[in-house]
Amino acid sequence: MSTATTKNDANAADAVVEEYLTFTLADEEYGVDILKVQEIRGYDAVTRLPDAPDFIKGVVNLRGTIVPVVDLRLKFKMKDVGYGPTTVMIVLNVADRVVGMVVDAVSDVIRLTPDQVRPVPEIVCTIDRKFLTGIGTAEDRMLVLLDIEHLMTSAEMGLVAEALAA
Repeated sequence: MSTATTKNDANAADAVVEEYLTFTLADEEYGVDILKVQEIRGYDAVTRLPDAPDFIKGVVNLRGTIVPVVDLRLKFKMKDVGYGPTTVMIVLNVADRVVGMVVDAVSDVIRLTPDQVRPVPEIVCTIDRKFLTGIGTAEDRMLVLLDIEHLMTSAEMGLVAEALAA
């Protein structure tokens, strides 16, 4: 075995592989850090809260925990197409808080190495760039990678009191 092969094998083993849960909104594919995902559930009716922004659908009782539910389509100012049979709620753990997010469908879990993640291009879009970690590329797929913790704890979401105090 050559030294070059050994070095390449060692570098490949040292490469940090991140896993992302992939989901769709409209015709685009997104990814969130799998370590933030608690569970995936079918969409259930929520209890609406008075004066909540449109993107906050309401709350659900999840095994005794009151969980706020965010519709990412509305948050990202996408066309509202209604909920269908593939609509799901991804339950997340962010900043020691449980939060649900409604998406069109969940795809799969994808593994990306750092060289498969590209910087977000300098373009105007409906998602604030500070909530994006990059663009993931794997074979013929491109994913918009969300910094879901930063998004859900942002002051504009109003979901986590500690974020508002910071």
